[in-house]
Amino acid sequence: MSIPTAERLIVALDVPDADAAKALVRTLGDTVVFYKIGLELAMSGRYFELLDWLLEHDKRVFADLKFYDIPATVAAAVRQIRHRGATFLTVHGERTVMEAAAAEKGDRLKILAVTVLTSIEQADLARVGIDVDIATLARRRAADALAAGCDGVIASGQEAEQLRQDLGPSALIVTPGIRPADATPGSDDQRRIVTPRAAFERGADYIVVGRPIRAARDPLAAAAAIQQEIAGCFE
Repeated sequence: MSIPTAERLIVALDVPDADAAKALVRTLGDTVVFYKIGLELAMSGRYFELLDWLLEHDKRVFADLKFYDIPATVAAAVRQIRHRGATFLTVHGERTVMEAAAAEKGDRLKILAVTVLTSIEQADLARVGIDVDIATLARRRAADALAAGCDGVIASGQEAEQLRQDLGPSALIVTPGIRPADATPGSDDQRRIVTPRAAFERGADYIVVGRPIRAARDPLAAAAAIQQEIAGCFE
């Protein structure tokens, strides 16, 4: 699949309100094309205003809402959002949820299933009675996602290489939990992390980066450095 290199970086707009999100987008300018808007902004009351504003400014949108409900409710929610102009929408990796979302996504919206959140470690699975390792669980959910009609998955870079082998070249793999090589270990709630280069070398199509850009002393310089690293992966 042909993906413009500049679009492979998705910046997470995990900020309190639409004004803060717009300010960051203006700061990053033409360096960033693709943005993720998730639950924090959904609770701000101006989610769709921001989505429309991003589209008007020639940005692409990843609606990271992680739908998880009974199939009828998920299907109805996807019908509501499928014409709003977002490129990606996330749902949780439960088979009936994925099937309901895929059935209603239409021609433009791509459904991405969450395999295992990058904040989760093996002990977290054991605590809730899941007795398989993270890699196996991610593989099972990814296989189910494609069988259910989803376009791809959200997966840690630690699982991306095996998932690429399993799913083939056409499935989308979007990888969060990205930290530059010089990031301070254990400084936030992300656990299964990789560098931008490692994510792409292991098979990711896109990476999602939030705090390393948003909290940088110079967000524009941080984003530009990651874009330069990405470009080096595809030379």
